Amino acid sequence: MMSSLTLSGALHTEVQAHIYCGDGLEAAGLLLCARAPGKRLRLLGRTFIPVPHDACGVRTDDRIRWPGEYLELANDDAAEEGLSVIAIHSHPGGFFGFSALDDASDRTVMPCLFSAGGSMHGSAIMTPDGAVRARIYDAKLQVKELDLVNMAGDDLKFWWSQSAGKRGRPLAFTSGMTDELGRLTAVVIGVSGTGSIVAEQLCRLGFGRVILIDFDRIELKNLNRILNSRLRDAAAKRLKVEAFADAVILYRGDGVAVPVAASITTREAVEAAACADVLFSCVDTHDARQIADLMGASFLQPLFDVGVAIPVRKSENGPAISDVCGRIDYVQPGGPTLLDRGVYSPESLRAEYLRRTAPEAHRQEVQAGYIRGLAEEAPSVITLNMRAAAACMNEFIARAYPFRHEPNRRFARTEFSLAACEEEYTGEDAFKVATNPWLARGDLEPLLGMPALGPTRKSAA
Repeated sequence: MMSSLTLSGALHTEVQAHIYCGDGLEAAGLLLCARAPGKRLRLLGRTFIPVPHDACGVRTDDRIRWPGEYLELANDDAAEEGLSVIAIHSHPGGFFGFSALDDASDRTVMPCLFSAGGSMHGSAIMTPDGAVRARIYDAKLQVKELDLVNMAGDDLKFWWSQSAGKRGRPLAFTSGMTDELGRLTAVVIGVSGTGSIVAEQLCRLGFGRVILIDFDRIELKNLNRILNSRLRDAAAKRLKVEAFADAVILYRGDGVAVPVAASITTREAVEAAACADVLFSCVDTHDARQIADLMGASFLQPLFDVGVAIPVRKSENGPAISDVCGRIDYVQPGGPTLLDRGVYSPESLRAEYLRRTAPEAHRQEVQAGYIRGLAEEAPSVITLNMRAAAACMNEFIARAYPFRHEPNRRFARTEFSLAACEEEYTGEDAFKVATNPWLARGDLEPLLGMPALGPTRKSAA
């Protein structure tokens, strides 16, 4: 499976500001990296230790020598949680690769890092445009280049190890975009009304893998809004993810859609989701949104959360529709979370839990679904779902392959009202950001800081 190093936008900016300070000389620092759980190697940049410019014995435009005490400092910090250390330096000339001098430096630096323990350390270079290339060593000093370094900030950036001669980003909506998406993995949490449409777009856009997470089964009342669902699926009460994955085989072949028939509140689902490069949350409960929120921060995954609603009011002639609306939030690691934005709260989580202890009341609430205030078994909301799902996918494309006339930072949230024929946007800086202790937590146990996601006896053995 593809290996990668992921940096938040803020950490990438911090590194770039230090090693490109404006004097045209090489500079260096050390990244402390956690690791995402699961089978795929995903290193997660947590913190950066800059090597002061004036502490370096040599700094030229193609050479640097810095004191070993900073390796010791990094080793001390990394040892506490078993983190990996990546020594990163600048290439002011723009060479997007590792030079003979870099190789020689690693032969000195890597044994020092492994002397303090750890199973994996590495080195990286950054060019003036911010592009990063990285490689890792094991304890036997065998080297492997990481396939990808990506950054999740206002924009989404991907730097591939094979693209030394092709540095430009593909244009949106082109075959170049499709080719790159073929190397990426997305995860969709909730493959129902909105989620099935999001998943369909991901598969047809060309993502290499689309992980589908949902524990529910298809019923007759679902057929008017779940893409690729059929009468025989409802009759057999097939799992939504399995029915959808089978449909994808018909136009993409085997292995693209990966069904995970589990609740996102389980360890199995969280570990499966941690392998993805981008996360789409299409759920209708607060606890599921909280898990998605925590995963985005802990595993440095850009999160796209979508929700729709049809509020109903009382009128003289009976129920009347107040609005037909949708919301798309883009959450970048280290930025304002869904909790910061008020999408859910401790109070709403508690209220949802209490309702769930009364199964009948909770069942009726879920049945009410999209239309708040009116029990409707099979709401005809596919047009609303498609409007929201398309907005969600276009938001992703705008971040990964920028095409907007204005900076993406101004579009942290999109809200639309079909009743009022309005669309409003909220910028990243409009939300207050609380300190996030889960940022780049990675596979530290218990996962996401939740005891219920702690290792099973089998996996702990």
